[in-house]
Amino acid sequence: MAIISKNFSINIIEKVVVHAETCKDHWLPFTNLDLLVPPFDVGSFFCYKKPSHGDFATTLSVLKDSLSRALALYYPLAGEILLNAAVGENQIHCNNRGVDFTHAVADVELKKVNFYNPDESIEGKLMPKKLHGVLAIQVTELKCGGIVIGCMFDHRAADGFSANMFISSWAEITRSEQPSMLPSFKRSILNPRCPTTYSQSLNNVYSIFEPPTKPDHENNNKNGDYSLINRVYYIEGEQLNRVQQLASENGRKRSKLEAFTSFLWKIIALSMEDSDKRNQVCSVALAVDGRSRLGQGDGEEKEKLMASHFGNVLSMPFGTRRSQELKEMSLSNIATEVHEFVQTAVVKDHFLDLIDWVEERRSHPLVAIAFASTEMSVMISSGTRFHIMDKMDFGWGNVVFGSCHVPSGRSDCYVMTLPSPTKSNDWVVYLHLPKKQLNYIESHASHMFKPLNADYIRI
Repeated sequence: MAIISKNFSINIIEKVVVHAETCKDHWLPFTNLDLLVPPFDVGSFFCYKKPSHGDFATTLSVLKDSLSRALALYYPLAGEILLNAAVGENQIHCNNRGVDFTHAVADVELKKVNFYNPDESIEGKLMPKKLHGVLAIQVTELKCGGIVIGCMFDHRAADGFSANMFISSWAEITRSEQPSMLPSFKRSILNPRCPTTYSQSLNNVYSIFEPPTKPDHENNNKNGDYSLINRVYYIEGEQLNRVQQLASENGRKRSKLEAFTSFLWKIIALSMEDSDKRNQVCSVALAVDGRSRLGQGDGEEKEKLMASHFGNVLSMPFGTRRSQELKEMSLSNIATEVHEFVQTAVVKDHFLDLIDWVEERRSHPLVAIAFASTEMSVMISSGTRFHIMDKMDFGWGNVVFGSCHVPSGRSDCYVMTLPSPTKSNDWVVYLHLPKKQLNYIESHASHMFKPLNADYIRI
């Protein structure tokens, strides 16, 4: 089957199902923190230059074999999310249904792939569509002999940290090494307290999900201005330092992530003020990982279990302002607001309260309030701590470029910061935003957001 785009064609050579080497059939329940994640997929892809040894057929065979062994450790990824009638809840059925594995060939050289516009080059081409199970994988051989590995996960089963842990382990097994970290699926470490107790402030962060009405802007979307598209940029370290300085002008140093979040929040508000969305609500949320927080103070064993926990351990604190307010605020004042709402979630008690809050609502679908309305809301996640460049070596060299990927069907605004593949102080930033906002960013913040290209990646 051939897939043709205006840039290059993809030919699907083979589709197989790879099963875990060993897997005991059982049900794995979701934790309370897993239940805060909506049912959507998120992907990652990794690009490599042509291996210096071996042919592609051998490489493909080795990858399938090592995947089977990796799935024996990460057995939920070889299962399915189904209703467990015995308990009346969706759970991961660890039945070794297997992972759909696609082998493809692309008529394009690595240096010709348009990474700046993943809707053109990645979506439906170098990234698999997950039709079954929890995980789908595609391995694509490029015209130059380079390789792209694309993985699509069901977010309900794994957050970015967990997905990164799996791919790192798969790479280590492919290199005939022992995985440096083994996953933990011990659900009891995230059990609620008895009796449950939590701060009422959580009712301002999460709520029971009710399908929203269609956004008002859909009637004004004739030119596709409010259609969500994907773009990838790099930000130079010098620009990050400059924004951090501006965000810290109130006398308190802000982190680069807080400064970046503040800058993006303001630029999006400015784009709204420059359009027909003046003085409307604009929210921004920052994903906070609770692993290190929940592991504090309960002994070394609990700390290790939390550090290797496979699943979702995230909270989504957020701030809300009208675009006109953000336009008039200094970057340092916005950064103070970002810092303050993030601080509510970077403590152990917040996550303990969140687990208890969900326990009393387990029978209902839940959602972060920032995404429960039709107003402009952007979720920002930091992947700069992920060891993409040095941990994803499958035996033929380091990653040339790696990124997350949001399927085109996702209706939420999402941004992820990633480490640069070439300069340690730079960032790569993936944005899934309305076309109108991205056009404004490119027109008014081109000094900050520079389209990713082959020259920057050095290929």
